[in-house]
Amino acid sequence: MSEENKESNQGQITDEDISLQRELIGVDIANRGHEYHSQLSTDAIRNFALSIGDDNPLYSDSAYARKTRWGSVIAPSIMTAVVNKPLLGEGFPKELKKRTRGLFKGCQIFMSGGTWTWYRPMYPGDTIYSFEGEESVEVKSSEFGGRTVHIVRRYVKFNQRGDIVGIYRALRIMANRKAAREKGKYKDIQSASYAEDDIARIDAKYMAEKPRGSESRYWEDVGVGDTIEPIQKGPLTITDVILAHNAGYGLAPYRMLASGRVAAKDRAIMPTMYSPNAQGFPDTNARVHWDPVAATAVGNPDAYDWGLQREFWLHHLLTDWAGDDGFVLSQKDQIRKFNYMGDLQILTGKVVRKYEEDSQYLVDVSISATNQRGEETALADATISLPTKEGGPVVLPEPPRELKSKAIAFLAEHNRRVASS
Repeated sequence: MSEENKESNQGQITDEDISLQRELIGVDIANRGHEYHSQLSTDAIRNFALSIGDDNPLYSDSAYARKTRWGSVIAPSIMTAVVNKPLLGEGFPKELKKRTRGLFKGCQIFMSGGTWTWYRPMYPGDTIYSFEGEESVEVKSSEFGGRTVHIVRRYVKFNQRGDIVGIYRALRIMANRKAAREKGKYKDIQSASYAEDDIARIDAKYMAEKPRGSESRYWEDVGVGDTIEPIQKGPLTITDVILAHNAGYGLAPYRMLASGRVAAKDRAIMPTMYSPNAQGFPDTNARVHWDPVAATAVGNPDAYDWGLQREFWLHHLLTDWAGDDGFVLSQKDQIRKFNYMGDLQILTGKVVRKYEEDSQYLVDVSISATNQRGEETALADATISLPTKEGGPVVLPEPPRELKSKAIAFLAEHNRRVASS
């Protein structure tokens, strides 16, 4: 799980906060967040793919990509996570915003996975907007942090033509920060170490990996029980975390990372996003992902990855297997355990269902990531549309009509405001 500290280090869950959070369910607003990317480019797509360890030429080689069914470089669908241009439109009603400001102040926030659904590929030149709103709020208990609150927020992503490219339902878990730290569930985990022979074996496996690529994986050739060729990720290094930010995560819209004058201004607005480092100077609380001292302070034995990184990695396994002609329709993932510095993740999977639906030829797969201790740290259920020998290329699905109408309405209001500004 990844953690974002929003307020003080002693935040506690209250019944009042839970009740107020539920008032937000069903209220969709224009997403004014400015992600690292607002418009896709060939450079941005290539940079994202390589930053998550995916060297498929479909994402990085224009000459290669022109020969595919897509006719161009396209983005890995999960790149929707780091692309958003501010959408001009209505926000929360003033009274509702006032009542719900500062909920769960100081609580630890774990991003625990989510559900992605995709409808269209993203091309260079596409601008991506979104509207968002809470879908559900549930109270649960956790060994790690006592009482927790599970909140699902839906983001509907669409392009400059009003076409919905994807929907993300993000699961975030609020925990009492003090309880999470004092429980110390993971404090005795020993860091991994690797000898020369270990490194040679890891490198040999990396050299043997390759994407399916231009060799079509036809629906007729797939059977229930088929295994998905494994890939590995890690051992986790600080470089991997840096590259997650290089891919576009964490730099916007919340600016968990900032420097110099920008950081000073951010501290003035959100001082509890920062805490003293070893030199006594305020540094971002996000440093739990590379600073073992900061990670220990919240009950972990070492620094750890962002949960979203493993969502990216799980998607990489899916696209490697599906090939260039396949299209990943959905990915419902869970982050089960922390991925600490030095941990090696092996990603595996199998086909669990094969069927036809709405002129689409589909397979359901179950995939997971397992570390060197034999612990399952992440898993996902996914649906992939494959080409057929008789039916030809995949048929892309249509999004829910209600959400498509909302996207068109939000875009029209945005364009109206731009024109009148």
